[in-house]
Amino acid sequence: MNDADVSRQIQQMVRFIRQEAEEKANEISVSAEEEFNIEKLQLVEAEKRKIRQEYERKEKQVEVRRKIEYSMQLNASRIKVLQAQDDLVNSMKDTAAKELLDVAGHHHAYKNLLKDLIVQGLVRLKEPAVLLRCREEDLELVDAILDPAKDEYAEKAGVHSPEIIVDNDVYLPSAPSHDHTHEQFCSGGVVLASRDGKIVYENTLDARLDVVFRKKLPEIRKLLYSQVVA
Repeated sequence: MNDADVSRQIQQMVRFIRQEAEEKANEISVSAEEEFNIEKLQLVEAEKRKIRQEYERKEKQVEVRRKIEYSMQLNASRIKVLQAQDDLVNSMKDTAAKELLDVAGHHHAYKNLLKDLIVQGLVRLKEPAVLLRCREEDLELVDAILDPAKDEYAEKAGVHSPEIIVDNDVYLPSAPSHDHTHEQFCSGGVVLASRDGKIVYENTLDARLDVVFRKKLPEIRKLLYSQVVA
């Protein structure tokens, strides 16, 4: 092999090596670009996810705040409705209490009512002797109906006529006046107690109103609620 052949082979080898190097360099460049694009895409997707998550978080916060505000407004509205119902209920009770003040003014009817209240108290206590307290202005009426009340109770209960001791020292409060509207008062009725004072039965008109009102309160509230809903 002469020098020309050697030179030709060397040049072929150089071209081959250069071609291999260029192809390898191209492969590396393409691979690097692909990896860069993949990494760039991953970074973009990661940022998108972060943005979406942040948006969803803020959206949830807004929704939570909206629900809280709605709940607070709803509760405030319910409280207003309940307060209005309470005010109306109290107004109804005050009206009924004022009407009770007229009961004692009807002499004959109030006299019979006092007798019935005393008999009812005797039936509740079932005591052979009781203490009775009334308003000072009712003392004359009470004295007049004691015997009929005792006889009626004895007949109903099938027992001897009980002893009723009227308290002439301490009286129930009188009806309210325009000048003393905030003091204790009694619209009428009686309070009975066992002789030792351990058992007390309050059978005043005001106590009866409280009892009736407590029993009827669910019905009253139901009626008021149905009117509000309607």
